[in-house]
Amino acid sequence: MKVLIVLTSHDELGSTGKKTGFWLEELAAPYYRFKDTGYDITLASPKGGQPPLDPKSNEPQFQTDQTRRFEADPEATAALASTVRLDSVSADDYDTVFYPGGHGPLWDLAEDPSSARLIETTLRSGKPVALVCHAPGVLRHVTNEDGTPLVQGRKVTGFTNTEEAAVELVDVVPFLVEDELIKLGGDYSKGADWGSYVVEDGLLITGQNPASSSAAADALIARLKA
Repeated sequence: MKVLIVLTSHDELGSTGKKTGFWLEELAAPYYRFKDTGYDITLASPKGGQPPLDPKSNEPQFQTDQTRRFEADPEATAALASTVRLDSVSADDYDTVFYPGGHGPLWDLAEDPSSARLIETTLRSGKPVALVCHAPGVLRHVTNEDGTPLVQGRKVTGFTNTEEAAVELVDVVPFLVEDELIKLGGDYSKGADWGSYVVEDGLLITGQNPASSSAAADALIARLKA
């Protein structure tokens, strides 16, 4: 199986002067779920090369066995340093696509036509897509073949308004994931803040927050094996 993991290239946290990017656990945990299952992994980002890491995600309280394993893994860090450009990939070359979150995707991937086409083409080809935490916000411009929002009438989850409030970024992000998914007609649900919560609707798999990363990857693997 070949899996494409799509990361953000955006590193500015609005007008705060602080940095953002992808959330390390949301890459590391799925990465090793896929690697240990024997999948071939490709990393991509809009600009290619080294994507920005949200520095907060590498603070001691957010490190896990998987993040430490990733940072000590020369193969993994080399792959991260040389992601392929998103506009150069073809959905035909992969069996599935996984989107880690972090705040960065709300600025670039959510507005990226290449990302929208990748998701649309993958799903229409009968292949699953999984997105975690803020990454479900990337679905805001993804449509069905009739032009309706992809999430309309679908069961979805994503980073909650209360989780965003807890990290004090409600007034910084370009949009709130929970509100956006509901506005688009998604059948949005959520679990406890910061707990693992994953929703499946056919080929679309969404996870609520960093703690949901492993479970979302496991759901994706189960779907591929079905």
